[in-house]
Amino acid sequence: MQGDLEAVCEIIEKHGYQKASLIGILQDIQAKTNYLPRKALVQVSISLDIPLTNIYEVATFYKAFSLEPKGRHTLQVCLGTACHVRGGARVLDYLENRLEVKSGGTMKNLVFTLESVNCLGACALGPMMVIDKKYYGKINTNKIESILEKYRA
Repeated sequence: MQGDLEAVCEIIEKHGYQKASLIGILQDIQAKTNYLPRKALVQVSISLDIPLTNIYEVATFYKAFSLEPKGRHTLQVCLGTACHVRGGARVLDYLENRLEVKSGGTMKNLVFTLESVNCLGACALGPMMVIDKKYYGKINTNKIESILEKYRA
């Protein structure tokens, strides 16, 4: 963890110890660690002289931040109307069972974080699944395994 705190200090220094850079600092920490560890937030609080509660307010306000470890890959399943009608819920159920994690959760081995979303903006290709910003359309349970294998390596 010492190395992680050194990296956090470098990020804070890069931002010039500016309180106004709090969001940018948190974004950089999350990009490095894949979430916002408590020890990192404490270090930010000390370095910027901002109460820890204020930092938590920012970290919990924005959906982009996570206080829990995330998987190396983010897997999103669309449950918008078009995708739902075409089997989006079945795809999500299959993934929850196959990955042994509920929507909104992360696998114990930190490979995948599974999320459901309301729309991915590609309704004609539903049901849709996105892994790390790569779109997979007209997805069904028969296609999922070969797609997941690409990301497990």
